[in-house]
Amino acid sequence: MADPRPSDAGAPRPDAGATASEDKAEPPSPAVAVDSGAHPTLDTAHSHIANARGRALIGLSIAALGIVFGDIGTSPLYALRECFSGRHGVAATPENVLGLLSLIVYSLLIVITGKYVAYVLRADNRGEGGILSLMSLAVMGIQKQSKLGHKTRLTVIFLGLFGASMQFADGLITPAISVLSAVEGLHVATDVFDAWVRWTAVAILIALFLMQRRGTGTVGRIFGPITLTWFLSLAALGVYGIVQHPAVLAAFNPVHAVRFFLNNDVTGYFVLGSVFLVLTGAEALYADMGHFGKKPIRLAWLFIVLPALVLNYFGQGAAVLADPANAEHPFYHLAPSWAVIPLVGLATVATVVASQALISGAFSLTQQAVQLGYSPRFAIVHTSAETIGQIYVPGINRFLLVGVIALVVGFGTSSGLAAVYGLSVNATMVITTLLSWVVARYRWGWPLPACTLLTLVLLAVDLAYFGANLGKFFDGGWFALAIAASLFTLMTTWKRGRTILADRLRGQTFPLDLFLSNLASSPPLRVPGVAVFMTSNPEGTPPALMHNLKHNKVLHQRVVLLTISTAEVPHIREKERVEVEALEHGLYRVIARYGFMETPDVPELIALLRKKGLELRMMDTTFFLGRETLIPSKKPGMALWREALFSWMSRNAQPATNYFNLPPNRVVELGAQVEL
Repeated sequence: MADPRPSDAGAPRPDAGATASEDKAEPPSPAVAVDSGAHPTLDTAHSHIANARGRALIGLSIAALGIVFGDIGTSPLYALRECFSGRHGVAATPENVLGLLSLIVYSLLIVITGKYVAYVLRADNRGEGGILSLMSLAVMGIQKQSKLGHKTRLTVIFLGLFGASMQFADGLITPAISVLSAVEGLHVATDVFDAWVRWTAVAILIALFLMQRRGTGTVGRIFGPITLTWFLSLAALGVYGIVQHPAVLAAFNPVHAVRFFLNNDVTGYFVLGSVFLVLTGAEALYADMGHFGKKPIRLAWLFIVLPALVLNYFGQGAAVLADPANAEHPFYHLAPSWAVIPLVGLATVATVVASQALISGAFSLTQQAVQLGYSPRFAIVHTSAETIGQIYVPGINRFLLVGVIALVVGFGTSSGLAAVYGLSVNATMVITTLLSWVVARYRWGWPLPACTLLTLVLLAVDLAYFGANLGKFFDGGWFALAIAASLFTLMTTWKRGRTILADRLRGQTFPLDLFLSNLASSPPLRVPGVAVFMTSNPEGTPPALMHNLKHNKVLHQRVVLLTISTAEVPHIREKERVEVEALEHGLYRVIARYGFMETPDVPELIALLRKKGLELRMMDTTFFLGRETLIPSKKPGMALWREALFSWMSRNAQPATNYFNLPPNRVVELGAQVEL
């Protein structure tokens, strides 16, 4: 469920620190003296500001290493190895080694540097990124074009939802393959632990998921330094291998990539499915833009991550050139024998960091799906009072834990999981390219030839990898697609079901203007206090209000009709949060708006209403909620099995009382039966 976005880092938002200085006026220094001569004090002030900005930028770049690049940074553990193993592996000949290295380096340059760093990062939705943010931008662009119909909008939404489903599947597979591949390094040092590799990985993963309830604010602060150590180790190992066999540097010549395909025919093409593993984690560049800003991510990639990865892959290639038997575990064979055990420990920690980022991303994606109306409500625990993005979703955590353990036990080795991996990531990358075209054309107003040509080039690369990854479908790739298809079905069923339910309720809703007229002609008994009726339709009379008046024969002195809506943007500014309209007879209509990265909190909203002149005391306020019992029927709408699925999801959704943080002793629920 969307945007794979690891938000538990505790990192500053892009409107703080270095990135904020690009958009805000520079504050004057009180020490600046104005005269007609030189300005040493002014120069000193500017120097201090520049130094502070530089330090903040470096800090954000290092913090980004642990969250943004954890996944792609652990790919050297298994990517090159998979090119020489499995059903589509090639022989570890010098020609194949140079060809594969050439494919790897130009894949990193074209896909990561060209597509994501230079192009996709431009698409920021009020500072946020990720597949659901991109989908929202595309939808907003389409809505401005009268010639584009409803079907185009639905197509964009379906693409975004399927991409989010694929990202969620990625969050399930990444912890399994990353931790398992790290622990497998013990085999290089000794075969004593071979029988325990799988269960050691399971134990590490269980500990990781059990930690989630405590929040990751403290852990997040050490993610960056740990991952920096990891990347420096990657670079050092790479240099160590290259120095011993500098001939490997010939792989910078792209001719070797062309020769690789000519020499290996169809097998060479399907090896692209393994080469693609060096690109896993690319979507995190975009998904985590909201945490760090574009500049820190770009700097970290260009000056730390890319050089370290290229050096390490070339070092691994040098190790295979020295001895083709090293192709079994080129990463660990690159290290001296005395360093293997410490390297396994460092790799395990690095993979835990990468796994944490994907787990946190699944939590954030769930929150976005709930807010956008594509998922039932989940219990969402905010683990930090200072950082809103730090959340824990117990239901999703349990699902991920069970799924990850099943993957490790079922597939057994990282090579087995490599077949599962890649296809889900690749499909998301194809969808990102298509949605980026919509944003470039209709949101940014790029000329049609320019954005189409760029998209065709990027699609050619994406689809080449996608075709190669399809070769792994029956080896395990089906699992990722099955997970994504299941999640896509759940999300679309929930969205469609909520639309049908709203239509059914709207047909039974009494018009608000007629209700106000009836109050004037036949006023009911008024009782002290405030009644808040939550409703999704601000134009109609809430069914709960009608039921209360029908059965209890009374109306509170003040009645608030509260509608909470979600915008197509991640965050709503406070001045745009709430709209209050005074109606007749002591009724007020309140519309509260939230972004899809925010969780509504009614008590906080009441405090905000006081600033708008609507004073509500919690002890004098009663919240009335409607609870519908859904009955599947043969009425037009959805298939019976989808109506039954929607009813089941609705029964198991988190109660509105908990989700909106309402005090349970101030809530009254009024039920009704609705035929779908």
